Amino acid sequence: MRRLYFLLPDVASAHEVVNDLLLARVEDRHLHIVAKEGVELGDLPEASLLQKSDFVPAVERGLALGGATGVIAGIAAMTFPPAGLVLGGGAVLGIALAGAGMGAWLSGMIGADAPNSRLADFEAAIEEGELLMMVDVPKARVEEIESLIKARHPETEIEGTEPTIPPFP
Repeated sequence: MRRLYFLLPDVASAHEVVNDLLLARVEDRHLHIVAKEGVELGDLPEASLLQKSDFVPAVERGLALGGATGVIAGIAAMTFPPAGLVLGGGAVLGIALAGAGMGAWLSGMIGADAPNSRLADFEAAIEEGELLMMVDVPKARVEEIESLIKARHPETEIEGTEPTIPPFP
């Protein structure tokens, strides 16, 4: 899947683009709109917390860092066993998994409160009243969707494509 980014001038234009995308068989669960606080979107598909925050990248970083820390702590515990305990590879694995889980959880809590760093380029436009639309489509449909938007909505600014989207937001 690829994520396409479009800047729309207003809510009316967003309604037209959403309708065209739905007619082109893009499911509404693959459409996400970010607007300035206070803009009434009505029935437009608003972006969720997962799309607006840095939750997913933070969890990924926390998982990796926590897992690595857990492996190091497990190896240290195996090398220098506390109170004469004999620890094996299972202990290293268990400590690594605990570290990965704790790292992902703590980083996710922090990331949920931080704005999405991928959307930083669009902050000024959003503050000026434009709407950011993110559309998730299969790689094979990227050109088709971009052509549709260019042809039917010349007021829409196509802002690019993200190579891959996170699997669950």
